[in-house]
Amino acid sequence: MILLLVSILGGLGAATRFVVDGWLRGRWSGALPVATMTINVTGSLLIGFLAGALATGAIEPNAYVVAATGFCGGYTTFSTASVETVRLAQEGAYRRALVAGLGTLVLTVVAAAAGVGIATALL
Repeated sequence: MILLLVSILGGLGAATRFVVDGWLRGRWSGALPVATMTINVTGSLLIGFLAGALATGAIEPNAYVVAATGFCGGYTTFSTASVETVRLAQEGAYRRALVAGLGTLVLTVVAAAAGVGIATALL
C-alpha cells in the first residue's frame, strides 16, 4: 500500500512541478533558472517541515515516507537544476552558473532547516 501511495503522490508532485514551472517561466525571463530554483527551495521547505513533523511525533513514519519520498520526490528536481547550471557554464555564463549552483544548494539547505524549525515551533 505504501508503494502505491508513494507512486500516486510522486505523480501528483511531478504534475505540480510541471504546472508551477510553466507558470513561473511564463512570468520570469531572467538569466537564472528561477523556476527550477523556486521549485527546489519550496520543496526543501516542505520536506523540512515534514521532517520536523516526524521528529515531534505529529506524523507517522509511513506518512513521512509517502509525502517526502512521493510528493516531494516528484516535485523537486535537482537533476534539472544540475543540467541548467552546466548549460549556463557551457554558454560561458560562469558567474550565473555559480550563482545558480551554489544559490540552489545554499537556499535549499536553509529552506529545509527553516521547515524543520517551523514544524518544531508549531507542532
